Amino acid sequence: MAGQSKPVLSPWGSAVAGATGAVLANALVYPLDLVKTKLQVQVKEAAGAEKSEDVEHYKSTMDAIAKIVEKEGTAGLYSGMAGALIGVASTNFAYFYWYSIVRTLYMASNKVPKPPGTMIELSLGAVAGAVAQIFTIPVAVITARQQTQPKAERRGLLETGREVVESEDGWSGLWRGLKASLILVVNPAITYGAYQRLKDVFFAGRTNLKPWEAFMLGAMSKALATIATQPLIVAKVGLQSRPPPGRQGKPFKTFGEVMRYIVKNEGLLSLFKGIGPQITKGLLVQGLLMMTKERMELVFILLFAYLQRIKKEKLQKAVDSAAQKAKTSMPATLK
Repeated sequence: MAGQSKPVLSPWGSAVAGATGAVLANALVYPLDLVKTKLQVQVKEAAGAEKSEDVEHYKSTMDAIAKIVEKEGTAGLYSGMAGALIGVASTNFAYFYWYSIVRTLYMASNKVPKPPGTMIELSLGAVAGAVAQIFTIPVAVITARQQTQPKAERRGLLETGREVVESEDGWSGLWRGLKASLILVVNPAITYGAYQRLKDVFFAGRTNLKPWEAFMLGAMSKALATIATQPLIVAKVGLQSRPPPGRQGKPFKTFGEVMRYIVKNEGLLSLFKGIGPQITKGLLVQGLLMMTKERMELVFILLFAYLQRIKKEKLQKAVDSAAQKAKTSMPATLK
């Protein structure tokens, strides 16, 4: 209707919509998430080192998928999925909730409210991402453990969390990789900056891009951001998962220590292992997430509007009922 403002979701509603979209998107590509974690966590041991029979070595994404299916069946591609989706839901809920909060606070702090610029928008996103990581990283740690557990030792979410607490640094073990996770909030900033730069290079002077052009630029920029931050992603997974056999059960303390161990045993390029499924998963999840989130926001806007209408109708009925009771109990002389 003309002149009618667009309905705006509350921070809670935006968070629920974002979390729902993220869960649906990640559920569709979960096998890629599992495979990239397994590829990133495996480390070749030095010559002569004792090899564990439980540790499977994968040469590529397809090799990993084939070996997992052969050994565990199709269900093996979804091991640890429940914990992963809980982590995805909690992380995205926290991110979209805090992003709505910090953006609203920023807008309220301006005497003349106006949309934030690019750098401010990125800064607000980084703050929201950092806060979300602090609250939700324990689930990511537990999920990484579940995804790399041998089938015979596989445990549930709570049991795996208890193992982390009891076998390592107590409760602080649930926050392993926090520094790397906080640094990785630059990934979206790199993605956006690369997108703008590529747009200037390939489509100089054009303001509107065709859908396929925007998709291709988004894919290229996301790939560049992933390549730039892949060593940190690999190091974070190494921190959060079980230590490799060559460590004799001794967990890594910093992501720098993980990187040095990987380079020493496998070479510099191994810091980029698992980048194929990492990029593929990132592209699919990003596209599906934003597509799903927009539709879920519309669903929630309609749902909340319906619930508000029902609430008003019930309130009106209660008022009418109270008025009717007051009228019937009134003395006849006052009627």
